[in-house]
Amino acid sequence: MKVLLISTWFPYPPTQGSKTRAYYLLRALASQHEVKLLSFEDVPVRPEWHEHLMAYCRGVEVVPRAPFARSLRGRIRGWLSPEPSAVVGGYSPEMDEAAQAATRAWKPDTVVALTFVAAPYALRVDTARRVLDLDNLTAEMLADEGTLARSPLRRLRLRMASQKFARYEARLCQAFDLALVTSRRDSARLHARTDLPAARIGVVPNGVDLNHFLPGNEPIDPSRLVFTGAVTYEPNFDAVQFFAKEILPSIRAEVPEATLSVTGGTEGASVDRLARIDGVHFTGFMEDLRPMVRTCAACVVPLRRGGGTRLKVLEAMALGTPVVSTAKGAEGLELESGRELLVEDSPDRFARAALRLMKNPRLRAEVAERALERVRREYGWEQIGGRFLGQLEEVRNARLVTQ
Repeated sequence: MKVLLISTWFPYPPTQGSKTRAYYLLRALASQHEVKLLSFEDVPVRPEWHEHLMAYCRGVEVVPRAPFARSLRGRIRGWLSPEPSAVVGGYSPEMDEAAQAATRAWKPDTVVALTFVAAPYALRVDTARRVLDLDNLTAEMLADEGTLARSPLRRLRLRMASQKFARYEARLCQAFDLALVTSRRDSARLHARTDLPAARIGVVPNGVDLNHFLPGNEPIDPSRLVFTGAVTYEPNFDAVQFFAKEILPSIRAEVPEATLSVTGGTEGASVDRLARIDGVHFTGFMEDLRPMVRTCAACVVPLRRGGGTRLKVLEAMALGTPVVSTAKGAEGLELESGRELLVEDSPDRFARAALRLMKNPRLRAEVAERALERVRREYGWEQIGGRFLGQLEEVRNARLVTQ
């Protein structure tokens, strides 16, 4: 089967969640099918990155434009449109033409759009089966943002944006043969606000590379906690701020030497005040964060915002490091709180959960062992890639029956 893959993010290197998902779905496709990749250029693409993907693809074309770039004219059009501003204002004629040219030259059997940003260009390919991968339900994310907004005006704007996106996502999914989400929870949400039959909503969870993220034998520092992720992403910044200001002081009251290491980029984020809080350290982007994570007593995921499922949870578990998370941070993952991770939402209870792992080596080992077993059983990218390919095959067979 010939598959045209249109990606919002250049899917290599897999340095953040959406890029990681794109990369491993591409690899799954390439294991059994011919793949051509069209991608926006979210960051300047190095020649070696392009060469790496060419090992999997029949062709790799990059449209030299950031996926969310919007001119002033585009912004105004977006504000006035009944469609979401990010869709209307960010429309790219260059990507449209690239998708059309690839279709004329290559005649793909299937086109896969990664996120709503890539979807409009896939819809222009009317000669192929069409699959949409929604790594996040944007309407749900905006609704969550609205509940946390302090300004009444911002709450109103976010509520209106959420409603607009809910209508758009429903119409969008109707135009695709298959819509993919990352969890059964998102599947139920999408089904509730669309007329799509269950067969046209698939679940392909996020995963972890079990050959790369492996437990080690580094000594564990029971006073050390880690948060993995760039604080340039607003939900991550909010999580670190919440932890540093409302949770860490309670932990340090009992373990004065306790520290939080925050990995990931900080460019453009206002981290100066947070960096001055006792015990908080920003490492900046790390090429390999595995050794650090393996030495920590726990990986903390105090997220209150965002969508999809968190790869940081799965990666820590695969490394043998136990996780303390909010319900939002563990959302969509089929994990059992109290056994495979600890889930708490209030600052005091979150601090108590972290302290339990820091002070109790036996509990730490038991939680880590059960988590590792679950990840190996259900969340390896190889297993997930197989599920993804199976769902594409079902779409192909259904289309053949109706022809």
